Amino acid sequence: MNWSTLPHTLSPGIVPLFAIVLTLGAYLFGVEVQKRLPHPLANPVVIAIVIIGITLRLLHLSYQDYFTGAQFIYFLLGPATVALAIPMVRALEHMRRGFWPMISALLAGSLVGLVSGYAIVRLLGGSQAVALSMAPKSLTTPIAIAVSASIGGIPSLSAVLAILGGILVAISIDPVFRWLKIDEPSAKGLAAGTAGSGLGASRVIPQHTLSAAFAGVAIGANGILTAILAPILVPLLRHW
Repeated sequence: MNWSTLPHTLSPGIVPLFAIVLTLGAYLFGVEVQKRLPHPLANPVVIAIVIIGITLRLLHLSYQDYFTGAQFIYFLLGPATVALAIPMVRALEHMRRGFWPMISALLAGSLVGLVSGYAIVRLLGGSQAVALSMAPKSLTTPIAIAVSASIGGIPSLSAVLAILGGILVAISIDPVFRWLKIDEPSAKGLAAGTAGSGLGASRVIPQHTLSAAFAGVAIGANGILTAILAPILVPLLRHW
């Protein structure tokens, strides 16, 4: 079937309401699937992305129209991010006791994320531009776009890769923890936030308040560290 021939089925006035209902409905459906099917692939964010993508395709509705309608949900990301400060404040004493190990882990995670993203693409024969776009894959999308633009990458590609990277972490992180026999909530939060940013952290945040606190720190600190390290390391990586 040629989906491009499908007529628009929504009037402009109803698109905002439809976008909000679709987004919330798709995510809640994903949550229910996850409850009934405790499998790494049953991730509410992944399920919601698939449902929304298919729906927009079927209705021949552009992403721009959908995003304009879903602006209210996008606005709520700000308060939701700020709300991560609550478990962080409650875990301050725990963070103070493990400050230097935490900083060391964050620095190592930032370096590995940056270098591995670049190296994987180059080893597989990818271009310099794609490799530089892949380098900030572990960052939250807005920071990944900014870092990519500053080092010569393709910001739009970096945004896609950051989202895909976060989804991959969200899907795989629990099996990896079980394989490595890691049960410490702070370690889980730090790893998820560093490797998968918000999407990765969403997997561990409901599990424990310490996981939420350390994930919030990791998301912000990894963004800062990578933004500092990228301009320093990229000239060296270009000689790969």
